[in-house]
Amino acid sequence: MKRIALYHFETLLWISRLGTFRAAAERMNTSQPAISARVREIEEQLGIAIFQRQGRNMVLTARGRRLVQECEPLWAGFEKVLLSASGFEGASGLVRIGSGEIAAASCLPGFVHAVERDLPGVTLELELDLTARMFQQLLGGTIDLAFLAGPVASPGIRTAPIGSVGLVWAASRATVEAGGFAGPLPVWSIPDHSPLHGVTVDSLGAHGITPRSLGTCNNVRMLIDIICGGGGAAVLPEPMIRPLLADGTLAEVLPRPERTIRFEAAIRQTESDPLVLELFRRAGELRMDP
Repeated sequence: MKRIALYHFETLLWISRLGTFRAAAERMNTSQPAISARVREIEEQLGIAIFQRQGRNMVLTARGRRLVQECEPLWAGFEKVLLSASGFEGASGLVRIGSGEIAAASCLPGFVHAVERDLPGVTLELELDLTARMFQQLLGGTIDLAFLAGPVASPGIRTAPIGSVGLVWAASRATVEAGGFAGPLPVWSIPDHSPLHGVTVDSLGAHGITPRSLGTCNNVRMLIDIICGGGGAAVLPEPMIRPLLADGTLAEVLPRPERTIRFEAAIRQTESDPLVLELFRRAGELRMDP
């Protein structure tokens, strides 16, 4: 039997995690035909079928499942030994990170700069999205590390708290001077699968306010622009509007909500990639701008 190279096992592990040859090829920075060729090579050398097609996905056979289960801790251990021996200085690879806008405006820039400084061989791919979608992407393996608005409770996710952000009921200075909620005023928020939306609705109820309308926008910075332009009022993250409050562009139109938004760094519970685990450890040391 010819020797099976380490990249054969890495290929099997990524197909198993991501479900398709195409996704594994993207993750390993190679082509789909190259991935298919590697699978054929290992199947021919072992004399077994490792994957079978179900719709668009490749699913492990019983023998393939056993092979992957036994290889995964060995592969993770091998990578950890090499990376630990070099203090992660020689680490390389692509890590996909998902983040909400609030975290991206607070702790993420410093995190990225530190990784680029300490781990120059590591490439980060960043994507901004809402927590609900990032949660699904994390479970599906299309991102490796996420900064989520919490609390997050799922048996498939491992989290580390990184602090919380205070919230402010804000409107343009002209809107506040015109009476604010003394008259019918439109309210804007992030869509209802965001914790920010829940705080908005609960706070309106606590103050006995029925807004003229409740519009939604899935981009916090656009939401801030709408409010700055006199489009109504919104509950906004204080760190993101601090300069606008300081220069008088925005003003507080209601008392600040008592509830804050917690943030957590998150990875899959089954994550075994030493590089991702190292970045998760680093992420757990971050603190949001309060």
